[in-house]
Amino acid sequence: MSSADSRRIVSSGLLPGEVNGFVQKVHSPHSSPNDPVEGEIQAFLIDEDQLHTYDDLTKVNPVTTSTVLKCLQARYSAKVFYTHAGCTLVALNPFEPIPDLYSLDVMKEYHGAPQPQEFKPHIFIVAEEAYRNVQGQLEPVNQSLVVSGESGAGKTWTSRCLMKYYATVAASSSVVKSQDTVERIERRVLDSNPIMEAFGNACTLRNNNSSRFGKYIQLQLDRCQLLVGASVQTYLLEKTRVACQLANERNFHIFYQMMKGATDEQRKEWKMPRSRSFVWLPNAEKTVDEDCFDETVEAMVHLGINAERQRQIFRILAGILQLGNVNFSFSTDESQPCDLDEQSKDFWQRAAELLCVTAEELRTCLRVRTLKAGKQSVLKPCSQAECSMRRDCLAKVIYAQLFDWLVTFINNSMCADKSMWCNFIGVLDVYGFECFQINNLEQLCINYANEKLQQHFVAHYLKAQQEEYVSEGLEWSFVKYQDNQRCLDLLEGSPVSVFSLLNEESRLNRVSDAKTFMARLEKELCVNANVSWDKFSKVPHFTVAHYAGKVNYQIERMVEKNKDPVPPELTHLLQKSDNPLLRQIFSDKETENTTSKGLSRVTVVSKFKNSLESLMKILHTTTPHYTRCIKPNPECKPLTFKKEEVILQLEACGIVETIHISAAGFPIRIPFKSFLQRYGLIAKYLIFKSGSVDVEADRSDTLRQEVEKLLRVVLQHKAFDPSHNRDCDKPNSWVHCGRTKVFLTQLMLDPLEDQRKKILSQCAFSIQCCWLRFQRRRRHARQRSATLIQAAVRSWLLRRQLQRCNRAAAVIQTAWRKRRALLKSLAEAELDDAMDLAEEDLPALNAVIRERGSVQLSSLQEPVTVRGWPMGLALASAPSITMSLTATGFQKMMSVLASLNVPSRRREYKVKPNQYSQELASIRAQPKGSVKLHYQRSPLLYADTQPDIKRDVTGFNAILLEKTL
Repeated sequence: MSSADSRRIVSSGLLPGEVNGFVQKVHSPHSSPNDPVEGEIQAFLIDEDQLHTYDDLTKVNPVTTSTVLKCLQARYSAKVFYTHAGCTLVALNPFEPIPDLYSLDVMKEYHGAPQPQEFKPHIFIVAEEAYRNVQGQLEPVNQSLVVSGESGAGKTWTSRCLMKYYATVAASSSVVKSQDTVERIERRVLDSNPIMEAFGNACTLRNNNSSRFGKYIQLQLDRCQLLVGASVQTYLLEKTRVACQLANERNFHIFYQMMKGATDEQRKEWKMPRSRSFVWLPNAEKTVDEDCFDETVEAMVHLGINAERQRQIFRILAGILQLGNVNFSFSTDESQPCDLDEQSKDFWQRAAELLCVTAEELRTCLRVRTLKAGKQSVLKPCSQAECSMRRDCLAKVIYAQLFDWLVTFINNSMCADKSMWCNFIGVLDVYGFECFQINNLEQLCINYANEKLQQHFVAHYLKAQQEEYVSEGLEWSFVKYQDNQRCLDLLEGSPVSVFSLLNEESRLNRVSDAKTFMARLEKELCVNANVSWDKFSKVPHFTVAHYAGKVNYQIERMVEKNKDPVPPELTHLLQKSDNPLLRQIFSDKETENTTSKGLSRVTVVSKFKNSLESLMKILHTTTPHYTRCIKPNPECKPLTFKKEEVILQLEACGIVETIHISAAGFPIRIPFKSFLQRYGLIAKYLIFKSGSVDVEADRSDTLRQEVEKLLRVVLQHKAFDPSHNRDCDKPNSWVHCGRTKVFLTQLMLDPLEDQRKKILSQCAFSIQCCWLRFQRRRRHARQRSATLIQAAVRSWLLRRQLQRCNRAAAVIQTAWRKRRALLKSLAEAELDDAMDLAEEDLPALNAVIRERGSVQLSSLQEPVTVRGWPMGLALASAPSITMSLTATGFQKMMSVLASLNVPSRRREYKVKPNQYSQELASIRAQPKGSVKLHYQRSPLLYADTQPDIKRDVTGFNAILLEKTL
C-alpha cells in the first residue's frame, strides 16, 4: 500500500453497512463546446479570487484543461508554485530564488508533522511520504521519486532539494554514536551534486543549467532509517558537446569555471592566460550561477580527491581545450598526411605537454591511421576531415572516461556495504524532453528516455489502476488518456524499429549514406503512424510524434555517432601518458575491451537502451512518487506565465487525466488478508454487538465477509463520531470491497489508522502499567534482599575486624613486654655495679635542681666535676667561664642537651654530646671519684681541642680511664 497515491479525495460520506457497490461518473476531458459542462466551467471561473486556494486540483469541479490551467495560473501569480494533482505533484518553475521556501525550519516542519498532507503542497511532502513509506504500513518498500518535465522546468533544482531534505532528515534523526558517520555521508551526498553538475551540465538554449546526462541516485537507509550511503548511476553523457556546441550554447560548466575561477599560478600551469580564447569555449563572456570554481574544488576535497589528483584532472581538462585550437591544413598529396596550421603548432605542443604525451606521437596519431591487412599493419594518411574527426574523438573519449572515473570515485567514497543498508530511496533526474532546430542522435535518445518514463507513469497509474477496478468488480467508466505505446514500438519495437535499423547500419563495415538510410526507414516503418517524412526537404530526416510533440531528427552523422568509434592508436597513446590518472583510466578501458573481445560491437543506442531497461526494472520494483515540473515560459523569465506553453505540457504528461482518475478512484488498495492482519484488532477492542473478526480466515468468501464486518464496525464507530462530517455527494464513495482487495480513499484510511493507533496506544499503556508494576515489585524485593545481605555482611565484617584488632593488640603487648624486658636487662648489664655508685656519698643538690634535673652555671675558675648519672664528664676551664652540670637519678638525655648550649661574652659555644654525633658508646666502667680531662693531652677525638673563638666545640668524648692533671 502506497501513501504516495493517497491524496486529497473528494469528501463524501458512507453509512454503516454500505460497503459494496460503486457507481462513478466523470467528465470527459474532451468536452464539446455545446456540452452543458461549459456552463459549469464558466460558473467555476467566475470567482477568480478563490482559484489560488485550490491546493489539490482534484477539488476543481469540473476538471477540464481550462479550469486546471486557470487554477495553476492563479496560484503562480500568488507565488504558490506547488499544487497537488491527485497522485502527482505539479511544480511550476519561478525562475528566481524564493527566500525561506526550502529553509531548514521548513524541512523540520514537514518532517515533524503528524499528517504532512494537511500542510501546503510542497516537494517536501512527497519526500516525507517516501521516507515514511520505507518503513511502510504493511512491509518495507523501496521508494522512487520520479522528477520529469521539459528542459528548464526545474528538475535539477527539485532533485537537489530532495537530496538535501533526506540528508537533513537522516542526520537529525540519528543517534549519537552514528552522528559522525551520518554527517560524513550526508555531506558527501550533497557534495556530489556540484561535481556532477560541473562535469555533466551545460548552458543550452532552453536552460542555463541543463543536465546533459541522466542520473539515478540511490539513498541507502538502514533499519533505523538513517542515511548510511548512496550510489549514483548515470545514463548517456552528451560527450559530443565537448567538441561541438550549437549557436548560443556553451560547453560543460567545468571549463568556464576553470577560466573564471583559476588563480594566476594555475593559469600559468594550465597555459590558459586571460587573453587567450578557445574554439571549444564559446560564449565565455556569459555568466551563470553555476560558474563557481571554488565550490567545485571544495566538493572534491570533501569527497577525498586530494590536491595532486585535482591537479591531474585540471591538466587533462586544459589539454582538451588546447586540442580544440589545433587545426589541419588541406593536403594536395593524398599520400602525405595533413600539416598543422602555423597558429596550431603552439596549441599542439601545449596539448601534448598537458596530456603528458610526446608531441610527435600525438601528431602522428591525429594524422595517420593504422589499417590491418591480415597480420600486417599499413599506415594511411588521413584527410583533413578525418584528422579533425580524430581530434574530436580524442577529446570526447578523454572527457567521457574522466567523467566515468569521477562517478566511480564518488560511488566508492559514499556507497555503503550491502550488509549495512536494507532499503533505499531513489531520486531520478533525467534530461527533459528536447526539441531544437537541429536534432540528432543525442536528442533521439533523450526523448526516448522521456517516452519510457511517460509509459511507466501511464502503465503504473492511468492504465493499471483502471484495469484493476474493472477486474475487481467495480463499476468504472474508463477515463481516456494518451498512450505512447505506439511511439515506443516505433523506436524500440521488434522486429523492426528505428533503433534496430540504426544498429544494423552501424554494424556494416562501410560508410553510411544518409539518403540511403532514410529510404530504408521509409520502407520498413511506413505503417507506423507516429513517423513521417518531409519529401520536399533537402536534408535527410524523419519526424517522430512524441507524447510531448513532434520532433524532426537529422539523419546526417547519426550512424557515425551510434558507432562511436575510437581509433586504437589514440587509446595506446593515452596508455603511455605520464599522467597517472590518464594512464589508469585507459588501462582499465583496455582491460574492459579485452574481456569483451569477440562479441558484437556495442553501439551507443544498444548500450543506452540496456541501461534504461535496467533502470525501468528498478522503478517497477519500487513505489513511485511523481513530480511534474512545468516550465511557465520558454524565455525563463521570472514569474511569467504563458498559457500556450503550459497547456501543451499539461496535455503531454496527462495531468488532466491523472486528476480525473485520482478524484474518482480509490488510490489505496489492500488485499483482504493484509487488511485483516493490520486492522483486525480494531473490531476486537471496539465494544459492539457485531462480534469479533476472524483474522485467521483463509477462504476468499470468508475473508470478504470478515472485511465487511470489520468495515461496518469502523463505519458505525465513525458515524457516531461528531468530528467527522457526513455531508457528502455519494454515501458509499469512501470504500469498496472488490473480489480480492479493499479499495479505500484517504478519507477512509485516516480513521482506520487513527483508530488503530488509539488501540495500540491503549495496549501499549496497559503493557507499560504491567511492566512498571512488575519492575516496582521486583525492585522492592531486591531492596529487601539487599538490605538483609548488607546487614549480614556488615556484622560479619565488624566481627572479623574486632577479632583482628584483638589479635593485633595481643601481639603488640607481647612484643612490648619482651622489648621492655630486653632493655631492662641491657641497662642492668651496662650499669654493672650501679649499686656501688648509689652507696657513694655525693654532694647534696639543690632541691629545685634535683626536682627539675636542670643545669647550674658556676663562676668557679677551676674545673669542676660534671656528673650526669649514670655517666660522668669533665670540662676544662673555658676562657671566660666554667660550667658545672649536675644531674642525678634516671634523667632523660634531653636535659643534658639543653644544658650544653653555653653563652659566652664573645660568642656562643655549641656543644653536642658525642653519643649522637660521634657514635661513641656511653661509659661502661663506673669511674671511682672524679674524672679529670685535660684537652691538650687527651688522645681521644676532640679531647685536645680548646674552645676558643675561632672554632666551635661540637662535643666531648667520654673517658674510660681515670686520669689526673
